[in-house]
Amino acid sequence: MADNAPNKHDTNKNSVEEVDFEHLISQARDGDEADRELTLRQALRQYKAPVAWAMFLSLSLVMEGFDLVTINSFYGLEQFQNRFGVPNPAKPGTKLISPAWQSGLSNSALVGQIAGLAINMWAQDRFGNRSTMMFFLVWMALAIFIPFFAPNLSVLAFGEAMCGVSWGVFQTLSTTYACEIVPTVLRPYVTSWVCMCWGTGILLSSGVIRAIVTVPGDLAWRLPFALQWVWPVPLLIGTYFAPESPWSAVRQSRMDLARKSLHRLLPKSADKEQKVEAQLGYIRYTTELERAETEGARFIDCFKGTNLRRTEINCMVWAIQILCGNALLNFSVVFLESAGFSSIQAFDINIALSACYIIGGVICWCLFPHFGRATIYMSGNLGMMMLLVVIGGLAFSSSQHAQVAIAILFVVSTLINLVSTGPACYPIVAETPSGRLRYKTIAIGRVVYNLTGIVQSCLTPRMVSPVGWGWGAKTALFYAGTNLLCNIWCWFRLPETKDRTFGEIDLLFENRVPARKFVSTSVDQFSDHVASTVLVSEKEHMTVRIEEA
Repeated sequence: MADNAPNKHDTNKNSVEEVDFEHLISQARDGDEADRELTLRQALRQYKAPVAWAMFLSLSLVMEGFDLVTINSFYGLEQFQNRFGVPNPAKPGTKLISPAWQSGLSNSALVGQIAGLAINMWAQDRFGNRSTMMFFLVWMALAIFIPFFAPNLSVLAFGEAMCGVSWGVFQTLSTTYACEIVPTVLRPYVTSWVCMCWGTGILLSSGVIRAIVTVPGDLAWRLPFALQWVWPVPLLIGTYFAPESPWSAVRQSRMDLARKSLHRLLPKSADKEQKVEAQLGYIRYTTELERAETEGARFIDCFKGTNLRRTEINCMVWAIQILCGNALLNFSVVFLESAGFSSIQAFDINIALSACYIIGGVICWCLFPHFGRATIYMSGNLGMMMLLVVIGGLAFSSSQHAQVAIAILFVVSTLINLVSTGPACYPIVAETPSGRLRYKTIAIGRVVYNLTGIVQSCLTPRMVSPVGWGWGAKTALFYAGTNLLCNIWCWFRLPETKDRTFGEIDLLFENRVPARKFVSTSVDQFSDHVASTVLVSEKEHMTVRIEEA
């Protein structure tokens, strides 16, 4: 049954709900202990519904991944080149998409995503996850008409920007929703699933692009856009019946809605009512702990005090997704063609690269129980850096063997990235922000990610293209350098959050624990000092709610 918004009477009732503060702390402790006692196997068996809902809503990112490869692969598609391209001076009688338009088309979607992220900072806090998701699924279905019927590159760029607005919303919403509705032990799996969904879209797009290489005329590039209409309607129907995040409901003081969601998310048992109250108590306790530091949760608070450090981590972890060398994957077809491969060969290799998203995600799931998020993330960066140096070195040779080696190493480096840095990014960015600023902080991080993407989409085509700077595969050396800088930052600034609850992470940041000591530092989130802080915050907040009512 759908979680409909409460009426005005229900809202006021929630606002003045009487609170036994000592009992709240007792419930919070019980909820925390129950969460810690869960093993991975138990959590998967008992929490099938939350996992299913988290994975379902994350499918919205399949559309973004699909379009990302679609539009970038069009630059190497003959039918698209003939329709919108300019004469290629390197190959008389053929056409290509100029580096300027490659950047323009790719950046249009990124600019739209930035607008969507900015909207989502407000909409997700104001209207909750479900309402926001449903509105922008409708937006997405309507926006697809623009690129499908685009008569020129200008209209196509506008259509990409309009589609990008909804993708920007989905980027933040899918990650935060997934991490909030499952137990701690399952967080890395459902959040990294977001990356796999994105990769699934890329894989589907790579297959579609390869299939339409032989389709004549404009249908070759219109068909991939039309296929995006497959997703919005079933996702809209499913989202209507999805439970709201109980964390989001508590932050809005909608306790009845939070209880209703927990009843749907927690497994059936004889003491289910007690478990619901215990989990609700923990959510309220943690929310008040955060409220004591971030009352009001304004945008500017993301850049104040200990939240500035959290925002820095979020921004850098997102940006490193591009700066580690993964930017080359976005232009893989053009990159491979510049390395000497034919168009058909480049599209075939691109399918193998896209499959790495699924294979890598599954392998990373096997690593999560044994290694920390930061360890996996940094190891992947280091492995990619070494392979990028080798690829760049091989680019100085024009032999057939060197070309084959470049293709193999490109696939291997992509697989390393998608076993480590790619999926490990999502639990890190979901866990490091404070709860009351989580939506805003992740949105800011994604804005930085998109701004970094705009810069790289301006530079990378020019580096790779024969009518640009003509670096070809030597571009790998540039990204090996940016990767090195990223590794240095990670060593000094990236904390380990494995097996930490949201409350513990809050206290580690509040006490300014250095990144390298996050693992070894002992935390008691129910100590007398912390509990007293929560009680003061809850009493003050309740007084305000009663006065407002």
